[in-house]
Amino acid sequence: MSSGNDQQSEALSKPTFSEEQASALAESVFGLKVAKVQPLPSYDDQNFHVYASKTKDGPTEYVLKISNTKASKNPDRIEVQNDIIMFLKAAGFPTSSVCRAKGDNTASLVSVDSGSEIRSYLVRLLTYLPGRPIAEIPISPQLLYEIGKLAAKLDKTLQKFHHPKLSSLHRKNFIWNLKNVPLLEKYLYVLGQNRNREIVEHVIHLFKEEVMTKLSHFRECINHGDLNDHNILIESSKSASGNAEYQVSGILDFDDMSYGYYVFELAITIMYMMIESKNPIQVGGHVLAGFESITPLTAVEKGALFLLVCSRFCQSLVMAAYSCQLYPENKDYFMVTAKTGWKHLQQMFDMGQKAVEEIWFETAKSYESGISM
Repeated sequence: MSSGNDQQSEALSKPTFSEEQASALAESVFGLKVAKVQPLPSYDDQNFHVYASKTKDGPTEYVLKISNTKASKNPDRIEVQNDIIMFLKAAGFPTSSVCRAKGDNTASLVSVDSGSEIRSYLVRLLTYLPGRPIAEIPISPQLLYEIGKLAAKLDKTLQKFHHPKLSSLHRKNFIWNLKNVPLLEKYLYVLGQNRNREIVEHVIHLFKEEVMTKLSHFRECINHGDLNDHNILIESSKSASGNAEYQVSGILDFDDMSYGYYVFELAITIMYMMIESKNPIQVGGHVLAGFESITPLTAVEKGALFLLVCSRFCQSLVMAAYSCQLYPENKDYFMVTAKTGWKHLQQMFDMGQKAVEEIWFETAKSYESGISM
């Protein structure tokens, strides 16, 4: 359990820049002529939507990202993240462009006197991507398939990415890496004593017994690690029949990138696509089919998928409850997953692995025969 002092120090790590300060940073560090600045939702960093005055060439909308003090102490990792965003854009993925600061760096360290100490924050500027978060629309089976395909293509493409500081993505105790599900045990106190806690404890126990022992059999890769329903943007267009068709127009937030496994990326994507769905259990089969059209799973990976999806639910739900204690003013943002997440996790738990897998695997199989369910 974290002590009060530990909680306070973590709370202090999140930036608290005003709109005026963000505007001044965009101008002084990146040379923009700022017309307007608006705060954007964020977990433990700070993001601003920056509108720049029109110029003859170049974009007029940007995202100013201010990393928390802990992340700012690892500039190598942020450099790698920026280079990956640019690498993926060059490979045809809908990622932002990374803007250079006046000194030609892709990130700049700014120091702020808080009164009691000097705090340093890494600041970046990315182009603003168009589109709506997938959370705002009813997701069709075809779109779920495309998102599964996108997740696999992203991880597969990153196998070709090389960087002298790539080792910074080996994040040993990073709470959001699925490998570190057992670390949730020290945060369970935030749940109190109830059925939700019992389910989480059981998932952690199964994870230790059934996943930790099989990690060496999973295929390793770099994971985006957070392909959630707010980090994937979509745009609509009219089909020949007059119906709206959606395409992915943006992939956001590469801050949780780390070394993991292909099956981790798939499990994380399935879990987040379940959040807004009216038929959450059906989701996994469509995402799985899309993923396997690029990277088919091995039998061992497939056998772990159910438990990995449950584990990601546990990570998201436990850490949301914990974060609400640290930053109560941001509760609405943290609890987005919890609105339906606990219900979905309980449903998976009650149905059991065999029943859920049967639905997923049969749905995925139907794509092979050309008859998607």
